[in-house]
Amino acid sequence: MEKFFKLKEHGTTVKTEFFAGLTTFMAMAYILMVNAGMFADPFGDGTQALGVSYGAIYIATAISAIFGTVLIGLLANLPLAQASGMGLNAYFVYTVCVGFGFTYANALVFVLTDGIVFLLLTATGLRTKIFNAIPDAVRIAIPAGIGLFIAFIGMQNCGLVVADSSTAVALASMNLLSENVSWATLMPLLITIFSLIAIAVLSYKGVRGAVLWGILGGAVVYYLLGLTIPGFFDNISLQSNPLAAFADFGNLSIGKVFTEGFDFSGYLATHDSASLVLVFITTSLAFCMVDMFDTVGTLYGACARGNMLTKEGKVPNMEKAMFADAAATTVGAICGTSTVTTFVESSAGVAEGGRTGLSSMFTALFFFIAMFLSPVASLIPTYATAAALIYVGVLMMNCVKNIDWLKIDVAVPAFLTIAMMVFTYNISFGIAFGLISYVFIKLFSGEVKEVRPATWVITLLFVCTFLFTH
Repeated sequence: MEKFFKLKEHGTTVKTEFFAGLTTFMAMAYILMVNAGMFADPFGDGTQALGVSYGAIYIATAISAIFGTVLIGLLANLPLAQASGMGLNAYFVYTVCVGFGFTYANALVFVLTDGIVFLLLTATGLRTKIFNAIPDAVRIAIPAGIGLFIAFIGMQNCGLVVADSSTAVALASMNLLSENVSWATLMPLLITIFSLIAIAVLSYKGVRGAVLWGILGGAVVYYLLGLTIPGFFDNISLQSNPLAAFADFGNLSIGKVFTEGFDFSGYLATHDSASLVLVFITTSLAFCMVDMFDTVGTLYGACARGNMLTKEGKVPNMEKAMFADAAATTVGAICGTSTVTTFVESSAGVAEGGRTGLSSMFTALFFFIAMFLSPVASLIPTYATAAALIYVGVLMMNCVKNIDWLKIDVAVPAFLTIAMMVFTYNISFGIAFGLISYVFIKLFSGEVKEVRPATWVITLLFVCTFLFTH
């Protein structure tokens, strides 16, 4: 392991990589349950509108995560993990299938196209050139935007931030005098706050594995306090036969992109061929654009957080990391799940000290175990892992000190990059608004020569994506 992953060179140990890999898994294990639930029951009414089961998608998600995570660890030697991306899975289910009227298998064709196009772009080196076309004003802001985005996800996952009809989001009520608040609803929120403070204190004291111990400590306290709530454990059930999920996977998801995906007769029954061609192109473009910049942003943000960027400020082994991402997306489509991308939650493992691909190997190992022990993964409460996400958001904000806020041509693109990632719940949209504002500021301020040709192309593609697909 020392020779292959070069642990000493990266200032790490097997023990550190193990804790980092476990932390990353625990921070992103929710995708197994969330992705499966979204595909199997998109409306929450038990109808299985897409014709695929929870178990089938659970296994498809796990296998694609294992493949992508192992590949990025072996090829790029980076402590990152991959899985079906949040946001992209919602676009798959609610826009492509429910909105456009494509079948589950049809939508997998778009994902497969996404993967193949990325493989070609990686082979030609165009993906790296695309990344290098991002101006410094946007690039420096990416980690901070991702940090806030991660923290926002954590706050939503634990219920600390809730939907509000008048302001979109609001702080969850903690008023015990209110009839809508009880100890049963307040306790989980306190677990998140307790876990976050515990992680912060342990980190301040220099304790190794602070994030992990915070998660585990929060989980233990959560179940101990559950004893004070009548009927608390009635809602916690274990699956009787996890292996049944493999049968569903074989029957309902794997290979459906080939056996049923290219049959668009259902869509053509209510649309003409020209419409199909247009939607195919624009939808594939949407998947490609979101996947590309989610991956680029996450790679840069995670590596910046771990001080792993090269002297030139580039992501090490970026071409290999992108190849792993593209290959994982292709495999994910074959397995039956939406676009696989590098997860922002990987930053939790990086914050825990992960510096090499060995961390990814451990994360993949835990995903493999989770396939057979799905109840175990689900026992780690969201309220504990949410604290880790919020803490990582804190750590990733340090890059804002490198932004020259007094220069408007830098401040506006940087601010929009950060803000729009959070407000639109999408990493790539933040990068898009940052690029668009940068290009137009340079254009109308007489400094258009500073804009690289590749930057113009990417900005135009983003504009087309917004105008024709979003």
